Amino acid sequence: MHNMNRLLSIAFILFMGFSTQAQDKKAKDLLDQVTAKIKSYQNITLDFKYTLNNAKENINKESKGNLILAGNQYVLNFMGVTKIFDGKKSYTIIPEDEEVTISSLTENGDNAITPSKMLTFYTSGYKYTWDILQDVKGRKIQYIKLVPSSAKDKRKEILLGVDSQTKNIYTVIEVGKNGTKTTLTVNSFKTNQPLSKNQFTFVAAKYPNYYINKID
Repeated sequence: MHNMNRLLSIAFILFMGFSTQAQDKKAKDLLDQVTAKIKSYQNITLDFKYTLNNAKENINKESKGNLILAGNQYVLNFMGVTKIFDGKKSYTIIPEDEEVTISSLTENGDNAITPSKMLTFYTSGYKYTWDILQDVKGRKIQYIKLVPSSAKDKRKEILLGVDSQTKNIYTVIEVGKNGTKTTLTVNSFKTNQPLSKNQFTFVAAKYPNYYINKID
């Protein structure tokens, strides 16, 4: 009887191992489909809602924004600030301060989900597992749980919600080790829109009285 129990335990552990592997493969396959879909678009225009919540610190903020993205170029409008990245330099325009900061620093090098990486950030640096399926206003949103590989990362986990039908990202939920939770929800997602050829060009003449701050 003891041997039978032992065999059953081993069989259960093996089954769970295979099941986990299958679930992880499902997660990777879905993320691969999302990446392929995003790379197939010439450009993406989206409106989003961003919430930041920390119950312990009694913080609850909500903001809206929009993003136009083509390759690694983008225009982001968020919290009263416009940021343009033309592929080489970033231009941060703050109307409230009448200031423009021009930076040659690249978008790489930190864990932050920058606009140019917003829809493909998950392709490296994470372990991922299949999570829950949620019905949101008639849409089936499949969640993938991402756990950062680096122990130095301040984020405990990220939940990536994918629209099962369109294979587009619907929501990104980051849970910090300090209890802070940020949620980015895509309210509208348009692709291959006609863009002006100067869409990602900073035109200084539009900001005649602004202080220009250059950082190399």
